[in-house]
Amino acid sequence: MVEVGSGLLAIGAALAVGLGAIGTAMAQQSIGAAGMGLMAEKDGKEGNVLLFLAIPETLVILGFVVAYLILQVK
Repeated sequence: MVEVGSGLLAIGAALAVGLGAIGTAMAQQSIGAAGMGLMAEKDGKEGNVLLFLAIPETLVILGFVVAYLILQVK
């Protein structure tokens, strides 16, 4: 039988990853639109746009780290 505590730990880990991914998607939505507008007007800005799109991905990586730490509490 599964204990309630381990189930709550799993839910907490899922929330850490899931909410981090949703936050990243919301950030990349506006960054991507602005980046496409910038690249349409100015040449040579692809590297900057790629960098700005990669920065929010660190939030998902942080979510994975937090989920790992939560699951190691047992």
